[in-house]
Amino acid sequence: MPFQPRVAILVPAPDYYEKWQPAFARKAAALTAAGLVVEQRVWSDPGNLSGYDLVLPLFAWGYQRDVAAWYGLLDQLETQALPVANPVPVLRWNSDKAYLAQLGAKGVAVVPTVEVAQLDDASLAAALSELAIEEAVIKPAISGGADGTHRIAAGAPIPADAIGQRRLVQPLMPGILTEGEYSLFFFAGKFSHAIVKRPASGDFRVQEQFGGRETVWEASDAAQELAAAALAAAPAPPVYARVDMVGDAADKLHIMELELIEPSLFLHHAPDKGAAFGSAVYAAI
Repeated sequence: MPFQPRVAILVPAPDYYEKWQPAFARKAAALTAAGLVVEQRVWSDPGNLSGYDLVLPLFAWGYQRDVAAWYGLLDQLETQALPVANPVPVLRWNSDKAYLAQLGAKGVAVVPTVEVAQLDDASLAAALSELAIEEAVIKPAISGGADGTHRIAAGAPIPADAIGQRRLVQPLMPGILTEGEYSLFFFAGKFSHAIVKRPASGDFRVQEQFGGRETVWEASDAAQELAAAALAAAPAPPVYARVDMVGDAADKLHIMELELIEPSLFLHHAPDKGAAFGSAVYAAI
């Protein structure tokens, strides 16, 4: 019988509020088809992971709500030298959106961002002035699923959950409302597929829980080149990656974020339905 590596996929606790099981089933099917044995372990209390050939944090949903536990897990994985994909240095780097400044410093087009240590009226006004905008999106530097993300106009009251907190201030990119947000998917460094996510009428958030909808998108050469340039800045080559980008008023694309931890991969939109994903994970063992 051929060798079948065991992989542990980190998942939320049983009482987690979002339905992650359907997406898990698609990823697990792709991995099983590649010859892997898939098991679940709760990311916040995974127990002994030393018996696995690879640990995948693909469903470590909610880590942004318990940052100390998340970084503690990364420390544990690193200390025990466990095989992880994506590699722990990539996971740690990608956990905090401060990496956007690093991308920008390397010449990668990113959504303009001002980081504020403790958000208040004065610091928000200063950030809006620096960005030369009248309306912004504010978000936590460690975030997921649009948690704590707000659209705010100059002079408007700061949402209670953001007052005094570390926040990123960005322009509301025109493309998000006109064309949508683009996501490109790469497995073992090779482009797989792309989608465009559009927000519900009157919203700016593209996540499904806010009414966002996605369709297949034929990624342009420029989009693929921008995504590749952004991924090249990561501490190590990611096994799997989602690159989110959006256009400005002139339709020039800018990186919104890199999803290298627990991204939705939309494998049902991939031409091969996830075969390249399964192969990339198998090859990482």
